[in-house]
Amino acid sequence: MFGITPLGWLHTLGSLPAIPLAIYMFVRHGRITPRNALGKAYFISMLIGATTVFLVAHQPVSYGIGIATLLLLVTGYGIAHLTYVGRAAVYIETVSLSLTAFLLMVPTVSETLRRVPEGHPFVTDLKSPLLLGSQGALLVILIIGVTAQIMFLRQKSKSV
Repeated sequence: MFGITPLGWLHTLGSLPAIPLAIYMFVRHGRITPRNALGKAYFISMLIGATTVFLVAHQPVSYGIGIATLLLLVTGYGIAHLTYVGRAAVYIETVSLSLTAFLLMVPTVSETLRRVPEGHPFVTDLKSPLLLGSQGALLVILIIGVTAQIMFLRQKSKSV
């Protein structure tokens, strides 16, 4: 189905829960919250997706996205343990984890548009206006979202 191998299904189904988890945390908390049950589930799902990409990737850029995702994931979940970082930790954590969600969504949207509907996908060319527009929209959402998160965190730290 959709030309996906069994390893591809492991990659897809393993990383899929990260999408609704991220959306829920963005809506509920304004950011991905790493130290609760949902944040831990997000970490596991992202870890599965980011590590299995090396087994299924066909494009060299996929390896770069996988490495970047793993580095950002470790940074986002580990920065709070570095006491010398101080107040910057919450900013680094927030931006890092927001970038992981972005790096998940770019190939998710691209692969979905290139595979659905089966047999007659929406996009057959990597330079398709629909694909480029979708990727551009994700970038705009990232910029606006991270800006709003930083502004919220700054305002929150001033009120404390």
